[in-house]
Amino acid sequence: MKKPLLLISILFTLQLFSQSPSGYWYGVANVKLRNTYSNYMIELIIEQDKNNIKGVLNYFFKNTYRSIPVRGTYNANTRLLYISNIPVSYYGSFFNQEVDCAMNLAATFRVSQVNSVLKGSFLSKPEYKYTCPEILFNLHLNSDPLKRDSIMHAIKVLKETYQVWRPTERDTIAAVTIQPRNVINYVVSNQFKQREKVVAEELVVENDSVYVDFYDNGEIDGDSISVFLNDKLIAFNRILSARSVHFEIPLDLAKEINEITMFADNLGSIPPNTALMVVNDGKKRYEVRLTSNFEKSATIRLKRKKN
Repeated sequence: MKKPLLLISILFTLQLFSQSPSGYWYGVANVKLRNTYSNYMIELIIEQDKNNIKGVLNYFFKNTYRSIPVRGTYNANTRLLYISNIPVSYYGSFFNQEVDCAMNLAATFRVSQVNSVLKGSFLSKPEYKYTCPEILFNLHLNSDPLKRDSIMHAIKVLKETYQVWRPTERDTIAAVTIQPRNVINYVVSNQFKQREKVVAEELVVENDSVYVDFYDNGEIDGDSISVFLNDKLIAFNRILSARSVHFEIPLDLAKEINEITMFADNLGSIPPNTALMVVNDGKKRYEVRLTSNFEKSATIRLKRKKN
Protein backbone atom coordinates (compact mmCIF):
# COMPACT_ATOMS: atom_id res chain seq x y z
CA MET A 1 0.00 0.00 0.00
CA LYS A 2 2.88 2.32 0.72
CA LYS A 3 4.37 1.99 -2.80
CA PRO A 4 1.23 3.20 -4.67
CA LEU A 5 0.93 6.13 -2.27
CA LEU A 6 4.59 6.96 -2.79
CA LEU A 7 4.18 6.75 -6.58
CA ILE A 8 1.13 9.04 -6.48
CA SER A 9 3.04 11.50 -4.33
CA ILE A 10 6.00 11.54 -6.75
CA LEU A 11 3.73 11.99 -9.78
CA PHE A 12 1.88 14.82 -8.04
CA THR A 13 5.16 16.52 -7.16
CA LEU A 14 6.47 16.22 -10.73
CA GLN A 15 3.22 17.63 -12.08
CA LEU A 16 3.28 20.44 -9.54
CA PHE A 17 6.80 21.55 -10.41
CA SER A 18 6.37 21.26 -14.16
CA GLN A 19 3.73 23.97 -14.17
CA SER A 20 4.10 26.97 -16.43
CA PRO A 21 4.14 30.61 -15.29
CA SER A 22 1.40 31.35 -17.84
CA GLY A 23 -1.57 33.09 -16.30
CA TYR A 24 -2.91 36.21 -14.63
CA TRP A 25 -0.76 37.56 -11.77
CA TYR A 26 -1.56 40.44 -9.43
CA GLY A 27 -0.10 42.15 -6.38
CA VAL A 28 1.67 45.20 -4.95
CA ALA A 29 5.21 46.44 -5.64
CA ASN A 30 7.10 48.62 -3.14
CA VAL A 31 10.13 50.87 -3.52
CA LYS A 32 13.15 49.47 -1.69
CA LEU A 33 14.03 52.30 0.70
CA ARG A 34 14.10 52.62 4.47
CA ASN A 35 10.65 54.09 4.25
CA THR A 36 8.10 53.09 1.63
CA TYR A 37 7.26 56.23 -0.28
CA SER A 38 5.12 54.79 -3.02
CA ASN A 39 3.69 51.49 -4.12
CA TYR A 40 2.38 50.19 -7.40
CA MET A 41 -0.66 48.01 -8.08
CA ILE A 42 0.57 45.38 -10.55
CA GLU A 43 -1.13 43.06 -13.05
CA LEU A 44 0.99 40.74 -15.20
CA ILE A 45 -0.65 38.51 -17.80
CA ILE A 46 1.75 36.20 -19.64
CA GLU A 47 1.82 33.16 -21.91
CA GLN A 48 4.79 30.81 -22.14
CA ASP A 49 6.06 29.34 -25.40
CA LYS A 50 9.06 27.11 -24.65
CA ASN A 51 11.73 29.51 -23.31
CA ASN A 52 9.88 32.67 -24.31
CA ILE A 53 7.02 34.58 -22.74
CA LYS A 54 4.76 37.34 -24.02
CA GLY A 55 1.89 39.26 -22.53
CA VAL A 56 0.96 42.57 -20.97
CA LEU A 57 2.00 44.42 -17.82
CA ASN A 58 -0.57 46.76 -16.25
CA TYR A 59 0.10 48.94 -13.26
CA PHE A 60 -1.58 51.78 -11.42
CA PHE A 61 0.63 54.40 -9.77
CA LYS A 62 -0.78 57.53 -8.12
CA ASN A 63 -3.16 58.83 -10.81
CA THR A 64 -1.53 57.03 -13.74
CA TYR A 65 -2.62 53.73 -15.32
CA ARG A 66 -0.13 52.08 -17.66
CA SER A 67 -0.65 49.11 -19.98
CA ILE A 68 2.49 47.82 -21.69
CA PRO A 69 3.05 44.85 -24.03
CA VAL A 70 6.00 42.76 -22.79
CA ARG A 71 8.22 39.98 -24.09
CA GLY A 72 10.85 38.07 -22.17
CA THR A 73 12.37 34.71 -21.30
CA TYR A 74 11.67 31.91 -18.85
CA ASN A 75 14.23 29.35 -17.68
CA ALA A 76 12.40 26.21 -16.56
CA ASN A 77 15.49 24.90 -14.75
CA THR A 78 16.11 27.96 -12.59
CA ARG A 79 12.44 29.02 -12.72
CA LEU A 80 13.61 32.56 -13.47
CA LEU A 81 11.41 34.91 -15.50
CA TYR A 82 13.09 37.95 -17.08
CA ILE A 83 11.66 40.94 -18.97
CA SER A 84 13.90 43.84 -20.00
CA ASN A 85 13.43 47.57 -20.58
CA ILE A 86 10.05 48.21 -18.94
CA PRO A 87 9.08 51.90 -18.55
CA VAL A 88 8.21 52.34 -14.86
CA SER A 89 6.92 55.69 -13.57
CA TYR A 90 9.51 57.31 -11.30
CA TYR A 91 8.50 56.75 -7.66
CA GLY A 92 9.21 60.36 -6.64
CA SER A 93 7.08 61.91 -9.36
CA PHE A 94 4.38 64.43 -8.68
CA PHE A 95 0.98 63.38 -9.92
CA ASN A 96 1.43 64.99 -13.33
CA GLN A 97 5.21 64.74 -13.68
CA GLU A 98 5.99 62.56 -16.69
CA VAL A 99 9.22 60.79 -15.79
CA ASP A 100 10.08 57.16 -16.53
CA CYS A 101 12.70 54.74 -15.29
CA ALA A 102 13.76 52.06 -17.78
CA MET A 103 13.86 48.93 -15.61
CA ASN A 104 14.24 45.17 -15.94
CA LEU A 105 11.90 42.68 -14.28
CA ALA A 106 13.41 39.55 -12.74
CA ALA A 107 11.23 37.09 -10.80
CA THR A 108 11.33 33.53 -9.51
CA PHE A 109 8.33 31.28 -10.12
CA ARG A 110 7.38 29.43 -6.93
CA VAL A 111 4.69 26.76 -6.72
CA SER A 112 3.26 25.10 -3.61
CA GLN A 113 0.10 23.25 -2.68
CA VAL A 114 -1.21 26.50 -1.20
CA ASN A 115 -0.54 29.00 -3.99
CA SER A 116 1.70 30.09 -6.84
CA VAL A 117 3.89 33.18 -6.50
CA LEU A 118 6.14 35.30 -8.70
CA LYS A 119 8.65 36.88 -6.31
CA GLY A 120 11.10 39.42 -7.67
CA SER A 121 11.83 43.04 -8.42
CA PHE A 122 12.21 45.79 -10.99
CA LEU A 123 15.88 46.76 -11.34
CA SER A 124 17.33 49.80 -13.10
CA LYS A 125 20.64 50.05 -14.89
CA PRO A 126 23.65 50.60 -12.57
CA GLU A 127 24.08 54.25 -13.59
CA TYR A 128 20.48 55.03 -12.55
CA LYS A 129 20.36 53.08 -9.26
CA TYR A 130 20.35 56.19 -7.06
CA THR A 131 17.56 57.83 -9.03
CA CYS A 132 15.49 54.70 -9.68
CA PRO A 133 15.86 52.33 -6.70
CA GLU A 134 14.83 48.67 -6.72
CA ILE A 135 11.08 47.96 -6.59
CA LEU A 136 10.17 44.67 -4.88
CA PHE A 137 7.01 42.65 -5.55
CA ASN A 138 5.13 39.45 -4.76
CA LEU A 139 2.56 38.54 -7.40
CA HIS A 140 -0.08 35.87 -6.84
CA LEU A 141 -1.75 33.72 -9.46
CA ASN A 142 -5.44 34.24 -10.21
CA SER A 143 -6.84 31.08 -11.75
CA ASP A 144 -9.95 32.74 -13.20
CA PRO A 145 -9.63 32.09 -16.98
CA LEU A 146 -12.13 34.82 -17.89
CA LYS A 147 -9.91 37.44 -16.29
CA ARG A 148 -6.86 36.26 -18.22
CA ASP A 149 -8.62 35.78 -21.57
CA SER A 150 -10.22 39.21 -21.57
CA ILE A 151 -6.91 40.96 -20.99
CA MET A 152 -4.98 38.79 -23.45
CA HIS A 153 -7.53 39.77 -26.07
CA ALA A 154 -6.88 43.43 -25.28
CA ILE A 155 -3.18 43.02 -26.18
CA LYS A 156 -4.08 42.67 -29.85
CA VAL A 157 -5.57 46.16 -29.96
CA LEU A 158 -3.33 47.81 -27.34
CA LYS A 159 -1.85 51.18 -28.29
CA GLU A 160 -0.29 53.13 -25.45
CA THR A 161 -0.68 56.88 -25.92
CA TYR A 162 0.94 57.99 -22.66
CA GLN A 163 4.30 59.38 -23.77
CA VAL A 164 6.98 60.12 -21.20
CA TRP A 165 10.44 61.62 -20.95
CA ARG A 166 13.08 59.08 -20.01
CA PRO A 167 16.09 60.31 -18.02
CA THR A 168 19.56 59.80 -19.45
CA GLU A 169 22.75 59.49 -17.45
CA ARG A 170 23.31 63.20 -17.99
CA ASP A 171 19.96 63.92 -16.34
CA THR A 172 20.64 61.81 -13.26
CA ILE A 173 24.28 61.31 -12.39
CA ALA A 174 26.35 64.46 -11.87
CA ALA A 175 23.90 66.62 -13.80
CA VAL A 176 24.60 69.84 -11.93
CA THR A 177 28.32 70.18 -11.22
CA ILE A 178 29.49 72.77 -8.72
CA GLN A 179 33.11 73.75 -8.14
CA PRO A 180 33.53 74.09 -4.37
CA ARG A 181 34.84 77.49 -3.38
CA ASN A 182 34.25 79.88 -0.53
CA VAL A 183 30.96 81.70 -1.06
CA ILE A 184 29.92 84.86 0.76
CA ASN A 185 26.37 84.84 2.07
CA TYR A 186 26.18 86.47 5.50
CA VAL A 187 22.56 85.44 6.15
CA VAL A 188 23.16 81.73 5.52
CA SER A 189 26.51 81.75 7.33
CA ASN A 190 25.02 83.40 10.44
CA GLN A 191 22.07 80.97 10.51
CA PHE A 192 24.50 78.07 10.14
CA LYS A 193 26.32 79.12 13.32
CA GLN A 194 23.04 79.16 15.25
CA ARG A 195 22.08 75.59 14.37
CA GLU A 196 23.34 72.40 15.98
CA LYS A 197 25.55 70.16 13.86
CA VAL A 198 24.53 66.51 14.11
CA VAL A 199 27.05 63.94 12.88
CA ALA A 200 25.21 61.38 10.76
CA GLU A 201 28.21 59.22 9.88
CA GLU A 202 32.00 59.06 9.83
CA LEU A 203 33.60 57.66 6.67
CA VAL A 204 37.17 56.56 5.99
CA VAL A 205 38.39 57.57 2.53
CA GLU A 206 41.61 56.74 0.68
CA ASN A 207 42.09 59.61 -1.77
CA ASP A 208 42.87 63.30 -1.35
CA SER A 209 39.53 64.29 -2.89
CA VAL A 210 36.01 62.86 -3.03
CA TYR A 211 33.02 63.06 -5.35
CA VAL A 212 29.80 63.99 -3.58
CA ASP A 213 26.26 63.85 -4.99
CA PHE A 214 23.07 65.07 -3.31
CA TYR A 215 19.62 63.77 -4.37
CA ASP A 216 16.19 64.39 -2.93
CA ASN A 217 15.41 61.41 -0.71
CA GLY A 218 11.68 60.86 -1.16
CA GLU A 219 9.00 62.93 -2.85
CA ILE A 220 10.54 65.72 -4.94
CA ASP A 221 8.98 68.55 -2.98
CA GLY A 222 11.26 71.54 -3.52
CA ASP A 223 13.88 70.89 -0.81
CA SER A 224 16.71 73.40 -1.06
CA ILE A 225 20.09 73.10 0.69
CA SER A 226 23.34 74.92 1.25
CA VAL A 227 26.59 72.99 1.66
CA PHE A 228 29.44 73.73 4.06
CA LEU A 229 32.96 72.29 3.97
CA ASN A 230 34.77 72.57 7.28
CA ASP A 231 32.25 75.22 8.38
CA LYS A 232 32.82 77.33 5.25
CA LEU A 233 30.00 77.88 2.76
CA ILE A 234 30.79 76.40 -0.66
CA ALA A 235 27.30 76.39 -2.28
CA PHE A 236 23.91 77.75 -1.34
CA ASN A 237 20.28 77.45 -2.38
CA ARG A 238 20.71 74.26 -4.41
CA ILE A 239 17.36 72.57 -5.16
CA LEU A 240 17.29 68.80 -4.68
CA SER A 241 15.65 66.60 -7.29
CA ALA A 242 16.14 63.38 -9.26
CA ARG A 243 19.07 65.21 -10.86
CA SER A 244 22.08 65.19 -8.57
CA VAL A 245 23.91 68.21 -7.21
CA HIS A 246 27.52 67.15 -7.80
CA PHE A 247 30.76 68.25 -6.16
CA GLU A 248 34.39 67.25 -6.47
CA ILE A 249 35.75 68.19 -3.06
CA PRO A 250 39.50 68.36 -2.29
CA LEU A 251 40.22 67.44 1.31
CA ASP A 252 42.27 69.65 3.61
CA LEU A 253 45.18 67.29 4.32
CA ALA A 254 46.28 69.44 7.27
CA LYS A 255 43.12 68.33 9.09
CA GLU A 256 42.68 64.87 10.57
CA ILE A 257 38.93 65.07 9.84
CA ASN A 258 37.09 67.03 7.15
CA GLU A 259 33.39 67.81 7.60
CA ILE A 260 30.65 68.26 4.99
CA THR A 261 27.43 69.73 6.32
CA MET A 262 23.98 69.91 4.73
CA PHE A 263 22.15 73.08 5.78
CA ALA A 264 18.39 73.32 5.16
CA ASP A 265 17.44 76.49 3.29
CA ASN A 266 13.81 75.39 3.49
CA LEU A 267 11.79 72.32 4.43
CA GLY A 268 10.02 71.83 1.10
CA SER A 269 6.35 70.99 1.07
CA ILE A 270 6.95 67.82 3.12
CA PRO A 271 9.16 68.54 6.18
CA PRO A 272 11.90 67.88 7.12
CA ASN A 273 14.54 68.50 4.46
CA THR A 274 15.93 65.09 3.43
CA ALA A 275 18.65 64.06 1.02
CA LEU A 276 20.52 61.01 -0.20
CA MET A 277 24.22 61.79 -0.15
CA VAL A 278 26.54 59.59 -2.24
CA VAL A 279 30.27 59.82 -1.49
CA ASN A 280 32.81 58.24 -3.84
CA ASP A 281 36.56 58.32 -3.19
CA GLY A 282 37.42 56.48 -6.40
CA LYS A 283 37.58 53.08 -4.71
CA LYS A 284 34.57 52.94 -2.42
CA ARG A 285 31.08 54.34 -2.65
CA TYR A 286 29.02 55.27 0.40
CA GLU A 287 25.33 56.15 0.69
CA VAL A 288 24.21 58.33 3.61
CA ARG A 289 20.67 59.58 4.18
CA LEU A 290 20.64 63.03 5.78
CA THR A 291 17.92 65.01 7.54
CA SER A 292 18.13 68.73 8.36
CA ASN A 293 15.68 71.31 9.70
CA PHE A 294 15.74 74.85 11.07
CA GLU A 295 17.32 73.70 14.36
CA LYS A 296 19.85 71.07 13.22
CA SER A 297 22.19 70.50 10.28
CA ALA A 298 23.34 67.05 9.18
CA THR A 299 27.11 66.49 9.00
CA ILE A 300 29.34 63.69 7.77
CA ARG A 301 32.96 63.38 8.79
CA LEU A 302 35.64 62.22 6.34
CA LYS A 303 38.78 60.69 7.77
CA ARG A 304 41.76 60.13 5.50
CA LYS A 305 43.00 56.54 5.61
CA LYS A 306 46.65 56.34 6.63
CA ASN A 307 48.94 54.43 4.29
